[in-house]
Amino acid sequence: FPLTTHTQKKNKKMCLPFLALAILLIFSPTTIATTSSEIKNSTHEIFNVKESIAQLDTKPQTPFENQEEFHVDNEIEQENGNWKLKLKLIHRDKLQIPHFPYNNNKVFEGRMNRDLKRVSSIIHRIENGGVNYRVEEFGSDLISGMDQGSGEYFVRIGVGSPAKNQYMVLDSGSDIVWVQCQPCTQCYHQSDPVFDPSLSVSFTGVPCGSSVCNRVENSGCHSGRCKYQVMYGDGSYTKGTMAIETLTFGHTMVKNVAIGCGHSNSGMFTAAAGLLGLGGGSMSLVGQLGGQTGGAFSYCLVSRGTDSTGSLEFGRGVLPVGAAWVPLIRNPLTSSFYYIGLSGLGVGGVRVPISEDMFKITELGDGGVVMDTGTAVTRLPSEAYVAFRDAFIAETASLPKAPAVSIFDTCYDLDGFVTVRVPTVSFFLSGGQILTLPARNFLIPVNDKGTFCFAFAPSPSKLSIIGNIQQEGIQISFDGANGFVGFGPNIC
Repeated sequence: FPLTTHTQKKNKKMCLPFLALAILLIFSPTTIATTSSEIKNSTHEIFNVKESIAQLDTKPQTPFENQEEFHVDNEIEQENGNWKLKLKLIHRDKLQIPHFPYNNNKVFEGRMNRDLKRVSSIIHRIENGGVNYRVEEFGSDLISGMDQGSGEYFVRIGVGSPAKNQYMVLDSGSDIVWVQCQPCTQCYHQSDPVFDPSLSVSFTGVPCGSSVCNRVENSGCHSGRCKYQVMYGDGSYTKGTMAIETLTFGHTMVKNVAIGCGHSNSGMFTAAAGLLGLGGGSMSLVGQLGGQTGGAFSYCLVSRGTDSTGSLEFGRGVLPVGAAWVPLIRNPLTSSFYYIGLSGLGVGGVRVPISEDMFKITELGDGGVVMDTGTAVTRLPSEAYVAFRDAFIAETASLPKAPAVSIFDTCYDLDGFVTVRVPTVSFFLSGGQILTLPARNFLIPVNDKGTFCFAFAPSPSKLSIIGNIQQEGIQISFDGANGFVGFGPNIC
């Protein structure tokens, strides 16, 4: 059966989850062309240089305080007692962040700096058995050097009763939902008023001996109240008390969600109120909604420089027919991250000679391939990256080279070009499926002077991370209950 056709895109609403599971049993090796209308053949693509540079001029269009429509336009349906919920997803570069004037060069520089810290944080968490960095003492105040904040994608939800609208950072590698709370002893700037739990009739503190408190990493106890703390790789942190609260998605309230009420927070997520964790652990939003959504969610990350918004959907009804399904792999060191099976890489329709073992998780929990929404640039073990990069360079020998930029060592001077012919880039997934990326997902403009770079980088460890640049525009679905992740068939 074809995986990407215009007919399938129109018939997205006709998803039958049980059929998708049946397909898993008979899935044959297939190539997924994520932009079939743009790919001329399986080896090369015509890439529109002029259009990509023009998209850099797309400015943040709407100030935060005027964006209530991102909340009220969320959609939710009930199917056989189960949810089907859809939220709009916005890239941080599309939003006007107060106190930070928009500048293309600063945006790129900030994104790369955040990315380095994000990768370092993930590696340290896994090496430490999945435990977040610890704040040595709950009462201490740490100051982070991060000014622009982290977090790549935002969703709009309501917190409390009555609901107070808040922007939340989407994070597939985190197992906690938290918001900044009054009284705030240390808070960074956010666009909406800081949430005041005293004004919410549904806010309930969590006692120390409760099952909720026992499931919280780095939990503590003070005056009978459950305390939480999370410190991230760049020195930023959140700490406060755990609570049970009501969250509102669209026009539907979800009661009894365990959230962190952060009274001391610094550095991370400038402009957003907090974080919406979608990791694989029991305390993430996905884990807490398990019974209502069947552990299923799907997202499409909005492409940079476009006027469209992405989407985040929950519920088994959103799992598409025709996706390329591959098994999720569990790392014994951590339940937070979503690992997938990757067997190899391709350039120009040819598989690069890299050992499949380079992408496997070892018995000690090292290595493997993580899907992460918070990392921008895909990281590969150094040996695999060099072979992959060299294969790409060999296929682009006719393009004029440019000096390295930031973390990118392979760049091109495409100033004056309207289009160029570039080789396709592919991920060889476990089970025989091949995910072929559109050129905009691996050749990105780093300035408005026509400099484009190969958007991959070497990993400082054996861990591979598939970043959000490579995920953009592709429907990605997680079936946590059955242990699969799907790619396509729709584009967004």
